Amino acid sequence: MNFTVGFKPLLGDAHSMDNLEKQLICPICLEMFSKPVVILPCQHNLCRKCANDVFQASNPLWQSRGSSTVSSGGRFRCPSCRHEVVLDRHGVYGLQRNLLVENIIDIYKQESSRPLHSKAEQHLMCEEHEDEKINIYCLSCEVPTCSLCKVFGAHKDCEVAPLPTIYKRQKSELSDGIAMLVAGNDRVQAVITQMEEVCRTIEDNSRRQKQLLNQRFESLCAVLEERKGELLQALAREQEEKLQRVRGLIRQYGDHLEASSKLVESAIQSMEEPQMALYLQQAKELINKVGAMSKVELAGRPEPGYESMDQFTVSVEHVAEMLRTIDFQPGASGDEDDEEVALDGDEGGAGPEDERPHAPEGPR
Repeated sequence: MNFTVGFKPLLGDAHSMDNLEKQLICPICLEMFSKPVVILPCQHNLCRKCANDVFQASNPLWQSRGSSTVSSGGRFRCPSCRHEVVLDRHGVYGLQRNLLVENIIDIYKQESSRPLHSKAEQHLMCEEHEDEKINIYCLSCEVPTCSLCKVFGAHKDCEVAPLPTIYKRQKSELSDGIAMLVAGNDRVQAVITQMEEVCRTIEDNSRRQKQLLNQRFESLCAVLEERKGELLQALAREQEEKLQRVRGLIRQYGDHLEASSKLVESAIQSMEEPQMALYLQQAKELINKVGAMSKVELAGRPEPGYESMDQFTVSVEHVAEMLRTIDFQPGASGDEDDEEVALDGDEGGAGPEDERPHAPEGPR
């Protein structure tokens, strides 16, 4: 059914009154504020009853004012700007009343009740019966209609109800739906806040575990560097000992060679002596020296393979394979691991130095 709009203009500034009425509409019940009117910290206003409905929907476990149990307060969000309103133990009864708005409502109602200053009344008129106002609601067709349509028109066989009754019922349903929607939005916002906190916690825990992981691997690197230094020192000691022995033999052989060369030179000069008597005076001594020199036994040379340093070869394949098996242990915290390592070290009675293999001793 189509409707036309008819106006009954009255005296007074109807337009101004309409603008004022829009400013006095509660965003929850969509009707004019009903006293007492409370003002929120964000400076928006609500009927205290509507504010209590929203608060109760957002805080289902909060005790009512008449309960013997004292609650610690609660919170809800302003339906106009979404600002979070934190309440004390008095709930919405602890919010300040907006006496100015209440006075304006009283003045508005007084002005609206005056015939000369009431606002222009606006009525929907029935299109089929132009002089009839829309004053009933067809429950079967779910449309508003007029009385003549019920008696003679298209809705004569339908079930109808008074228009104000359906109006109040549907406005109440819409108000309840808005309150539930606002409460649902608050719960969604709470879930979002919780998940954002979870994200921050994940980042903090990851940062902490990364630091612990870096510390563990730095400790492993420090152990490897320490052990490498020890093995290099053992290798350097063996090298020095072998070099000292061989160099000592070189000096000994060099001294023998020098003495032998001088003796050979003296023997050759003696053989060049032309006088036999003079030669024979020196020959016996030279012969004895040459014989003694040829019988001198020098220290043995280094045995075959003495120069080899293969005994200092280190096999790290099994260690590398073991390192590749390092993985995370779910459920194990870093502090517990540190304590276990310390306890194992104390109970075993032997430190890391005792467990490390000693460098092999080379031949002397």
